[in-house]
Amino acid sequence: MSVARLKKMSLVGPAEHKADTLEALQDLGCMHVLPLVPPPNEPEKISERGAREAYKALRFLAEVPEPRRQIQRDPDFDMDRFVHEVTDLMQRTRGTMDRRDFLAHRIAQVRPWGDLDFPPTDVLAGNRLWFYQLPLKHREALSEVKLPWAILEEDHRFLYAVLISPDEPDDDILPIPRTHVGSLPIHELEAQLEEAEIALEALEAERVAQTRYLTLMRQNLSVAESAAELAHATQKVRDDEAMFAVQGWVPEDRVDAVLELAKAKDAAVLIEEPGPEDNPPTLLEQPEKRGSAVDLALFYQVPGYKDWDPSVIVAASFAFFFAMIVADAGYGAVILLGLLLFWKRMGGTAGQRSWRLYGLIISGATILYGILVGSYFGVAPPEGSVIAKLKVLDLNNFGAMMMVSIVVGVLHLVLANALAARAAWGQRKAIANLGWIAALIGGFVLWLSYMSGKSPVPGSAILILGVVAIVLFSSERIIQKPTDWIWRLIEGVQSLAGAMGAFGDVLSYMRLFALGLASASLAITFNDLAVSVMQALKGPGILFGLLILIIGHVLNFALAMMSGVVHGLRLNYIEFFKWGLPDEGIVFRPFARKEVQE
Repeated sequence: MSVARLKKMSLVGPAEHKADTLEALQDLGCMHVLPLVPPPNEPEKISERGAREAYKALRFLAEVPEPRRQIQRDPDFDMDRFVHEVTDLMQRTRGTMDRRDFLAHRIAQVRPWGDLDFPPTDVLAGNRLWFYQLPLKHREALSEVKLPWAILEEDHRFLYAVLISPDEPDDDILPIPRTHVGSLPIHELEAQLEEAEIALEALEAERVAQTRYLTLMRQNLSVAESAAELAHATQKVRDDEAMFAVQGWVPEDRVDAVLELAKAKDAAVLIEEPGPEDNPPTLLEQPEKRGSAVDLALFYQVPGYKDWDPSVIVAASFAFFFAMIVADAGYGAVILLGLLLFWKRMGGTAGQRSWRLYGLIISGATILYGILVGSYFGVAPPEGSVIAKLKVLDLNNFGAMMMVSIVVGVLHLVLANALAARAAWGQRKAIANLGWIAALIGGFVLWLSYMSGKSPVPGSAILILGVVAIVLFSSERIIQKPTDWIWRLIEGVQSLAGAMGAFGDVLSYMRLFALGLASASLAITFNDLAVSVMQALKGPGILFGLLILIIGHVLNFALAMMSGVVHGLRLNYIEFFKWGLPDEGIVFRPFARKEVQE
């Protein structure tokens, strides 16, 4: 299983067949369409991928607490028209709510001055009223104001004053800015607020009535998705008078199907291999049962088209790292039990069945590693028992567990460089990857010789060989003049700065031992605490001890799950991808009809 090989296919046909050809391509669902024309200048005219408006409308209606009885069939139901109606209702509701909130805020602002009926401007001889909410400590500032003023209301914090002037007073006339109260009295504002509340109730009633079509909306989401996908692809097509052209990447095994389509639609076809300037998307070819592995691999980064497929290795190493971090067979059994309880619910789609199978792998790996370290909910097996004989690792043996973690780290990074070298074989950087493999192994052997007091010559020789390969082959500079040799050597020396990164990345795998020890230690601590309580308190101590066991292990289980997921993925996405997949690609997104999603 690997990255699918792609061909660039261009279809050119008569304009009258454009719609039929695009719909047929969508039915095939195998082309990653490339834009042949720039997008529209107006952002609102750009067709987005995915029926966002339909999902917004669905969420708007689904949030109604008590929807009406559902209409199961309606031959006249038009998804596009209904989504437009619901979207319009959303906008009207939002506008009415904004107006209601504005009126409520304005009434709260005006109320301290009382329900004032503002006189016409000619009654005041061209003067106007200017309102100020003045803190009591600034009372003396009013005495310095030369304009006519009056205090309308007063409370324990503020003076509510009004100044009379034909023009707005200067900003520094009082130590606080004026308050904007508008020109309407409170009773008119309250009347408008009542109208807004009534309008909101009417809109809410309309919203509740539209919930009758929730079932039909869910059934037609695929129609909306497919329509949005078609509109998005149409904007990438080039139209030239009586002809149209569409271009995209197609997997090699689907080229014949596109050729048959083109023949049926009287379209000419141009097939091209990926050129040096092309950046094809990445399509990982994996069977459906490995869909979870593909999801894991693509979650953080898409490998480049010329790279290798990391899905299987990422899935296997994540399960192994997760097991080392949880480090308890009892917790693995809990995962397995939970998986079996939801087994049927997780069998609805191929993706769910894939994750269900991967859950078995993770739980099995956790149980197996828990047996190897002899931890069952923090309890060690009895001496001389069969399961005790299966214990081959001791979490409390810090030296041995540190060695295991470092060995795992070195092997993981060596594998990453080996796969990167294989993908780049024939290029200079492939030799550089082999150099990093030698440097990692040489450094590890040199460390072992230092720890055991043996000769450092073998490790040093391997390390030096790796360093020479890194210096000589890391640079991709093309030699065009004699000075380019010097620059290539300088760039090779600069690449040795990654040595500290390699050292840190190897040590990063120590978290496997540290987190596994922390999980086991917490389990043991809760067990000892529960036993102590049971022994100290006869009778009720049993109840308290059981509570400590249940709460403690639930907490420790949750922490172990979180640590296993976060750090298990981190070692793959950060350390492993850094060395094995330095380049990021583009995900292959086929132009296809969509299934119902919510």
